[in-house]
Amino acid sequence: MQAALLYGKEDVRLEDVPAPTPATGEVVLRVRAATTCGTDLKVWRRGGHAKMLTLPTLFGHEVAGEIAALGEGVTGWTVGDRVVANNSAPCGQCFFCQKQEFSLCSNLCFNNGTFAQYLRVPAPIVQQNLLSIPHGMPDSLAAMTEPLACVLHGIARSNVKPGDRVLVLGDGAIGLMFVAALTTGYGFMSPHAVKGELQGTGSGGACPQVFLLGGSPARLQVGEAFGAAKTFLYRQVEDVPALVRSLTEGWGADVVIEATGVPSVWELAIACARPGATVNLFGGCPRDTTITVNTDRLHYSELTLKGVFHNTPQWVRAALAMLEQSSIPFPLLISDTRPLKDLERSLADMRDRTVIKVSMQP
Repeated sequence: MQAALLYGKEDVRLEDVPAPTPATGEVVLRVRAATTCGTDLKVWRRGGHAKMLTLPTLFGHEVAGEIAALGEGVTGWTVGDRVVANNSAPCGQCFFCQKQEFSLCSNLCFNNGTFAQYLRVPAPIVQQNLLSIPHGMPDSLAAMTEPLACVLHGIARSNVKPGDRVLVLGDGAIGLMFVAALTTGYGFMSPHAVKGELQGTGSGGACPQVFLLGGSPARLQVGEAFGAAKTFLYRQVEDVPALVRSLTEGWGADVVIEATGVPSVWELAIACARPGATVNLFGGCPRDTTITVNTDRLHYSELTLKGVFHNTPQWVRAALAMLEQSSIPFPLLISDTRPLKDLERSLADMRDRTVIKVSMQP
């Protein structure tokens, strides 16, 4: 089969490799859509990832497909079933899993290799994070379950309250998904409060008012379609913290979500927060980078700074349900559909910000 392998910085190669066969408890998917992701872009540009992979490696982690083969002992599934496979599953036994902090699992089972004709899905993921695609849902839409699950997990960790003013920094797919989820009430819904509650909140209050700061007029228009109250092109803003204070009676944002993975923007996020705010430092920065924090402000303003990583099985299910039920036009995030041979060009286009996400179809 054809598959993309990552060898180093901006070095991805399409090669012929043996098609996978499922071991006990595993399944093999025929890939129907593998969407590109900001994490894929960072891994391609940086030549690695702190947790998810070791080079050289099969590449890609967002996928929708159909089951092509079942391993021994797999029940409840049949060949031909349309499914989403999350790219990880927790062990359920370690120190963190016992505390239900599943994204921190010491033995988190990661799976890469969606940019290929076939994908082997490890047994832990089959057991916990293999989900049926709802009837009528396009493959490209279903493939976005994984990043949306990360976003919903991020919101759940951000202390969002009804009526909060939330600043989102970054107009990539993740930042835009934060806008979509917040403006449909996901800021304060439990992962189980999904059915029938997408157009409102889980607690009877007003949805957050979301301000979006980004670098692309076209992407900011998507943010408006996703429900952002106000959008701003950062190049046209001389003083971002002053702008945020002007929108919030002089206080600053109740919640700030950083979705760029740039250390200087982490510092900007902190500067935009009101006293008592939560700052979600969601974007993963390059390894070994640091930021400077004013200790006086952190202490006396009682700021909460949170690093949030990945997702959990609960939020994977909530994300797929949201994609099925929400009126948010999520297909706007898919800029193009291309064959696998165009993967490197697609990553370059993401780097140059001419596309948001591309659906690769082997």
